[in-house]
Amino acid sequence: MPVDVKSRRKRATKAKQPKAPPPKTQTKRVTKAAQRAEMTEQILDAAEDLFSKHGLYGVTLKDVAKSVGVHHTLMNYYFRDKKKLFDEVFGRRAVVTSTRRMHALEDYDSVTKGKPTVEGALRAFLDTDLDLYIEGGERWKNYGALGAQVANTPEWGAELMDKHFDPVVLRLIALLKRALPDCDDEDIFWGYHFVTGALLLTLARTGRIDKLSGGLCQSEDFEAVKQRMAKFMAGGFLAICGK
Repeated sequence: MPVDVKSRRKRATKAKQPKAPPPKTQTKRVTKAAQRAEMTEQILDAAEDLFSKHGLYGVTLKDVAKSVGVHHTLMNYYFRDKKKLFDEVFGRRAVVTSTRRMHALEDYDSVTKGKPTVEGALRAFLDTDLDLYIEGGERWKNYGALGAQVANTPEWGAELMDKHFDPVVLRLIALLKRALPDCDDEDIFWGYHFVTGALLLTLARTGRIDKLSGGLCQSEDFEAVKQRMAKFMAGGFLAICGK
């Protein structure tokens, strides 16, 4: 048989051979990445629950590992220290609430064509946040309690609050200034101070109002808070601004 015929047959046979399957390394990498992401979420959820109840200093990495059901040495693979874990827990939901509130304020400003009311601006800011705790279940309520702790920890909490929430707070302040053009800036900022204090006390869910009211009011009843807070706070702004 001529050489060129043999060569053609070899090439045809080679072309008919099925291609080798792709290497499995990529599949393994995807699987490992998915496993890591899933484990990270489990750790963050467990840490959020523990931190919300016991604070930063009342929880150890071993406590978190035990809650997740893994050996404590595995924690070092995901988080190098407890404060890093705490910051990650706090930041995970902070970006959600701050982004949602910023969009709500922007939408409200657009709808009112630059003529906001005090209550309207407060509803965009407060109600949007409260909806997360109403709709998000126990995990979001745990985060709310954690946020109340952070806000009341001057040593490092203020830095976290500044980092995650200053832009959206200043956006609210700008709307309030437009709604109250004759109000002193000092009164606007004090008014916001009182608003955030009431919100954080609500998120802390201390149970105090339950006892004071003999069960008439419940710390868990964020719907009741939503119905009243913005209107109540708007009245305060109008009072201190002389309206």
